[in-house]
Amino acid sequence: MSIQQTDVLYTAVATAESGRDGRVATDDGRLDVVVNPPEEMGGSGSGTNPEQLFAAGYSACFQGALGFVARQEKADLSGSTVTAKVGIGKNTDGFGLIVEISATLPNLAPATARALLEKAHQVCPYSKATRGNISVTLA
Repeated sequence: MSIQQTDVLYTAVATAESGRDGRVATDDGRLDVVVNPPEEMGGSGSGTNPEQLFAAGYSACFQGALGFVARQEKADLSGSTVTAKVGIGKNTDGFGLIVEISATLPNLAPATARALLEKAHQVCPYSKATRGNISVTLA
C-alpha cells in the first residue's frame, strides 16, 4: 500500500555526479562518497558502489523491521545482525539485481527466527519496494 505525500515523515535527498564513476552526496553533507564500478565490472573498485550502498541501506532497514516484529512477539534480538548481499548482473533488458538477506539471531530457536524473518520481510519498506521487481531470498 502506497503512502501519500502528506504521510511522509522524512525525505532523504542524494545527488550523483558522473553516475557509477563519480561521487554521491546527500544534501545535508552526512554522506559524501566516491563511487566506482567494482573490478568485477571493469572498474577501478577504489570507491564504494551503488550495490554496496543498497546493501547497507537494506540491511539496516531490515534490522529495523526485525526489531519491530520482535517487539510485538516479545522476542530477544540482542546480539543479532542482518546481512544483505546484493548482486548485479546482465538480464534480457540490461542489468538486474538479486538480493539475499540473512540474519544471525543467537537467542532464538531456528523456527522462531525464521518466522520473525518472514514477518520482517512483510513490513520492511525495502522489501515492499523490491517485491515483484527483483528476487529477494531469506537465508
